[in-house]
Parts: sequence; C-alpha cells; structure tokens
Amino acid sequence: MTKIKILVWLVMGLVACKNQKDNEAKIQNEVMGVVIEHGKESYQTSKWEILFDGTSMDSWRGYLMEQMPESWTIEDGAMVFMPKKGGGNIITKKKYTNFELYLEWKISEGGNSGFFWGVSEDEAFNQPYQTGPEIQVLDNERHPDAFKNPKFHQAGALYDLVQPKYDVCKPAGQWNACVLKIDYNANHGSVTLNGKEIVEFPLKGKPWEDLVENSKFKGWEGFGVHHTGHIGLQDHGDKVWYKNIKIRALN
Repeated sequence: MTKIKILVWLVMGLVACKNQKDNEAKIQNEVMGVVIEHGKESYQTSKWEILFDGTSMDSWRGYLMEQMPESWTIEDGAMVFMPKKGGGNIITKKKYTNFELYLEWKISEGGNSGFFWGVSEDEAFNQPYQTGPEIQVLDNERHPDAFKNPKFHQAGALYDLVQPKYDVCKPAGQWNACVLKIDYNANHGSVTLNGKEIVEFPLKGKPWEDLVENSKFKGWEGFGVHHTGHIGLQDHGDKVWYKNIKIRALN
C-alpha cells in the first residue's frame, strides 16, 4: 500500500510540473499574440536579439561598472538578484531606441523591483532610475506600494506616471510574462502583462511632459529625455528573477 501511495505522489508531482510548464508556454504564446496583433511585423519573421538565454549574462554589466556585480547570478536558467551578496543595478551593454522587449519575471514575497529603458549612463546620475523610466515589478499582494497613489506603483505600472488598467499580476514566486513596446516614431509605449495590455503612454512632447510634471519626477534633470539608452534591471534590495529576455528593433 505504501509503495502505491508513493507511486501516486510521484505521478501527481510529474503531472503538476508538466501543467506548470504548459501554462508558462501558454502565457508566453498569449503575450506574443497580443504583440503580433499590434506590431508592425510578425514575430515569426522578426529577428530577435537574445539578452539572456539562461546560461550567460554576457549582454549585461553593472551600471557605471565594467563587470557584473556579484549580487547577480544564474539559478535554474534565470538571472537572479541576490541582495545578501551586495548591491548592483545592471544595464545592457548596448543601447536601444525603438524596440519590443520580452522578458519573464517573478518577485519574492513582499518584494519590489523594476526594469528601465532609456537609461543614460553618466557619473552625474548614480542610479538608473534618475534617467530611465521604470516598469514596476512588485508583489501586489504584500508590498505597501501596491496600495499607494492609488495604483501607480503596482506591478506593470509605468512607475509613478501611468497606472495599470487591470491587475493581471501573478502572485509572488510565480512567473509573469511581460512585453514592453517603445516606439518613439509613433510616440507610443505600452506594457503587456500575461497576455493583457495594461498600460499605454506617450513618449515625447507635451503629453509626456505633462505626465512627468504630475509625478515625483517633476524637475528631475535628465529623466525620460533620452530616446536612445540602455535597458536596466534594478537592485531594490529584494530578490527577483528574470528569464527568457530578448529584444527586437522596430523599423
């Protein structure tokens, strides 16, 4: 009888693992479907640049550094920020202008982090968020930021500038699939989270300036003005994971 119970538990474990992988693949396909629908070209024929393939962080380095901080490591095919190993924001070695960025993230319980675009690496700015707008990564259930201002700090928000239309964030410890689209030619940016477009925003001109004017970034010299810049991943002191990071340029 005991052997039968053990066998049943093993089978149930294998089925659960397979269901989780199938669900992650489904989410990624749904997200891609949204981007294909709104994009200029089909993803099947577009050229992706892989920023993280699960084995190498060669496309990244520390902000204002030549090397990667020791706080970032690879764990089960994911890039992981380990706060106990010390601090360190990181950026892509290359710069980008008009693009679609795909990544998957999960956050620790009570955790807070984010990723940036348009980061200008300058010793006058000791943090990427001083120049690069941020897409929030957050545990919406536990972190107090999820309940402030009123939702401008929730997961997927254009931090402190545009709040999500929907809360489709997975709980802490689960993977979220995200697409950030930045198109300065069309003056349009968007965030798609787990297959649902949740945020849209302008990128330049008076509409963008009005957003900044009504946010904590009012008067910040250099914020959100660099149309070409680095992609950044934030050190906010909490453990966070990223995987399947890739980017493609928009014509």
